[in-house]
Amino acid sequence: MSVNIMYQIDLEKEEIEIAKRYKDMLRNTYRILTDENKTLIRKAFDLAKEAHKDQRRKTGEPYIYHPLEVAKIVADEIGLDTTSIVCALLHDVVEDTPYTVKDIEKMFNPKIAQIVEGLTKISNIDHQDLSLQSENYRKLLLTLSQDVRVILVKIADRLHNMRTLDSMKYKKQMKIASETIYLYAPLAHRLGLYTIKSELEDLSLKYTDPDQYNYIVHKLEETEKDRQRYIEQFTKIISKRLEEENLNFSIKGRAKSVFSIFKKMKKQNVSFDEVYDLFAIRITYKSDFKNEKFLAWKVYSIVTDEFRPNPNRMRDWITTPRSTGYESLHVTVIGPESKWVEVQIRSERMDEIAEKGIAAHYKYKEGYKTEDNQIENWIAQVRELLENQEVTNTKDLLDEFKLNLYTKEIFVFTPKGDLKVLTKGATALDYAYSIHSNIGDHCLGAKSNGKLVPLSYKLESGDQVEILTSPNQKPKQDWLDFVITSKAKSRIKAALNSEKRQYTEEGKEILIRKLKHFKIIFSETELNAIQKFFGAKTSHDIFYQVATGIIDTKELKKYADSKSVINNLLSRFKRKPNIVSKEEFAEPKEEGNLDLLVFGEDEEKLTYELASCCNPIPGDKVFGFITISKGIKVHKYSCPNAVSLRANYDYRIIQAKWVNSSTRDFLINVSLEGIDRNGIINDITTLTSNTLNIGIKKLNIDSDDGIFKGVLTLFVKNSMQLEETLKNLRQIDGILKVTRMEKT
Repeated sequence: MSVNIMYQIDLEKEEIEIAKRYKDMLRNTYRILTDENKTLIRKAFDLAKEAHKDQRRKTGEPYIYHPLEVAKIVADEIGLDTTSIVCALLHDVVEDTPYTVKDIEKMFNPKIAQIVEGLTKISNIDHQDLSLQSENYRKLLLTLSQDVRVILVKIADRLHNMRTLDSMKYKKQMKIASETIYLYAPLAHRLGLYTIKSELEDLSLKYTDPDQYNYIVHKLEETEKDRQRYIEQFTKIISKRLEEENLNFSIKGRAKSVFSIFKKMKKQNVSFDEVYDLFAIRITYKSDFKNEKFLAWKVYSIVTDEFRPNPNRMRDWITTPRSTGYESLHVTVIGPESKWVEVQIRSERMDEIAEKGIAAHYKYKEGYKTEDNQIENWIAQVRELLENQEVTNTKDLLDEFKLNLYTKEIFVFTPKGDLKVLTKGATALDYAYSIHSNIGDHCLGAKSNGKLVPLSYKLESGDQVEILTSPNQKPKQDWLDFVITSKAKSRIKAALNSEKRQYTEEGKEILIRKLKHFKIIFSETELNAIQKFFGAKTSHDIFYQVATGIIDTKELKKYADSKSVINNLLSRFKRKPNIVSKEEFAEPKEEGNLDLLVFGEDEEKLTYELASCCNPIPGDKVFGFITISKGIKVHKYSCPNAVSLRANYDYRIIQAKWVNSSTRDFLINVSLEGIDRNGIINDITTLTSNTLNIGIKKLNIDSDDGIFKGVLTLFVKNSMQLEETLKNLRQIDGILKVTRMEKT
């Protein structure tokens, strides 16, 4: 009985806590809620509470805590509207309880039902063990792109899961943390949620590399007092000047995120103490919309009057905001104590956008009636990419998707002076496709700042671009070599694949006809051999290349010849016919470790494979058989297939034997570069031949204007002897570079 009473008391406490959390969520909303809004949110809360009443999280807490916390993140940290708050409260109802999407639509409205359905689909996919090649990843991304609020609520859901990840098993922690850093942190970044993005990255690092995470956290705590002292010193100097200008401002310092410090340490290969920009100082000022830019540059002028700026570290995202809506002036200056420090200058409105991202962006968009649909454009581009059925490799698709998330940007102008945002490194052809797919398909060239430029011309910020088109132009294969945007790539691939399909049937008929001319019967086996011979990925590639003349009669004759004579190899290994010497069948005479196969009378070292039918091992009597597509296969003399191979394909048999590599010399080419002088060739030959006792096959030297380049061909026994030779060659006066060449 006492146990039941205790349990009853716990339930009462939980009811009080649930009510408290609900009120806390309602009190801390970014948007102002009307009574009608609050009624709708209460209805969603009551449904969620009822639906999840018998469920508990891994922590042992009531499940309703989770949707409440997600709703709180949505309402306050992201700052979304009533619809989003309602969807956050309901996001697990359809997945985990008997309620259906139709029930949600009847009780609320079609839009809420649609968003909840999208969130349910993502949850179903999330619970599976997916590989990068899984088609489900495409479905996940496609669901995210249906409505921007689906992405935002899902990011809030993932953030709360990351904050409570300690209760999960290790394997689950690693999966969720890896997914977060791979997909959800970049999504948060793209939507301007920089604070949430940083937290997601930090929490991911906490589980994927706890040692580094804890080390950096500890070091940040150790240096906190010094940082605070420095910020106060900087603030004192700048505040005086800003007050003289009657500006209403605030200055605060902020440590860089753990993950950004970790990334910098790794990228620059430095220790924590060597990372110079561990924090940034932010100056935020009050202003009406009209005077924002003027005041930003005024503050910039005051800062750079007091401290010398680094011109290479200046970032102006006020004149041209980022595609996420982010606006700020960043300048790195030499501050007090001659330390580099980054200063961020922004209005309160800009700061809100930087903190809240898309929610604040649209709040102010309504207030100032600014025209900015970059986020909608991005969502539309993502949807177009994902819906393109020509993209079959899911990993490539994910790579393109992530490229669009973290991309750096350039700003170019249309002939009429309109601004276009493109990925850094974008070409004139990428720009053409960004305007319209048909313009890209028929793009002939472009003019940048009035000058004619090729399609592959890389645009730079500030370029004014005009596209030249022709109705006769169509996408070409080599366009894929230089375009970088996903829209251009997917459109070109789609056009090429469409054209390819038209040629397939025609090419097949031509191939059958031409093979018949060479007395070769077309079959699936023959087609596979042709595919391997020409290095094609699929049979459709062969048909296309035949139809377009890439594989012509001359090329097919080479294939036909290869079936009767493997010219490339056999010409090097011709043997006297009908004479089989006793030596050929004798045991290898070399003693010691027989670990190397050599071929032909010249005992050359060639690439080979050991035949699986007889599995030869070092020391076995063996021979080489030249296959059509797989090079040399090595068989034992006692192989069950040996008799058949010799009887039918004797001209493709080459001598092979095992030898002791430690007793043999190998030909190696060494590249030499340096400053030419009298006697340098003599020094090279004397060192190698006399001092090191290394055989020289040849030495070719070309000298031009006092600089020489050469190739030295040596006989060496092993890699240790070669390394010793290279080391000594580098000591010769005038030699600047000595490199082993991979191919002899």
